[in-house]
Amino acid sequence: MPARAAKPDARAKLLDAALSIIRTKGYSATTVDELCAAAGVTKGAFFHHFRSKDDLGVAAAEHWSDMTGALFAGAAYHDHADPLDRILGYVDFRKALLQGRVPEFTCLAGTMVQETYETVPAIRDACARSITGHARTLEDDIAAAMRDRGMSPDWTARSLALHTQAVLQGAFILAKAKGGAAVAADSIDHLTRYLTLLFRRDGSATRNRKGQ
Repeated sequence: MPARAAKPDARAKLLDAALSIIRTKGYSATTVDELCAAAGVTKGAFFHHFRSKDDLGVAAAEHWSDMTGALFAGAAYHDHADPLDRILGYVDFRKALLQGRVPEFTCLAGTMVQETYETVPAIRDACARSITGHARTLEDDIAAAMRDRGMSPDWTARSLALHTQAVLQGAFILAKAKGGAAVAADSIDHLTRYLTLLFRRDGSATRNRKGQ
C-alpha cells in the first residue's frame, strides 16, 4: 500500500496563506486573523510558530525563495548550450509566468519590501536576500556570455543580473497600476530586446525564437 503524503502542518499552511493574501492585499492590510482563517488554523497555532506578524513576514519571504527557487531550477531554459540563450530563455520563462490575476504572478518579496523597507528592517532584509539571491542565479550565465563574446565592459555580471530584477519588479508595479499582465509583458519584451542588443555587436535584435 503506497505511503500517504504528509499533510502540511500549521506553519506550512500559514506560509502558503501568506503568499496568497499578502500578494492580494499587501502586507499592512493582511491581518493575523485573516491568515489563520485562510490556513484553517487557530490563533494559538499561529503564535506557536511565529512570535508576531513581522516574524511570519520574514519566514514568508524565505518560503517564497524556496518555492520559486525550485521552480526556476527545474526550468527548461537551463538546457540551452549558449549562455545567451539561457539568459533569454529565462526572460521568456518570466513572461510565460504572467498568467491569471495580478496577485497570482507578482512577486511576494517585491510587494512586501515596498511597504516595509523603512518600517520593518527584518522583512526588508529578508526580501533583499530573496531578490538578490534570485539575481545571483543569472550571474554565471551572464559572465559566460560575456566571455564567449570577448566583452570587457564597465559593468559586471552582477549588476546586469540585478538590473533584470529591477525591470521585472517594475513590470509587476505597472501590472498592478494597469490591472493586468499586458503592460508587464511589453516591459519584458523590451528587456529581451535590450539584452539581445547588449550582447550582439552587430546591433541586430532578431533571434530565431523557435530554433528554426
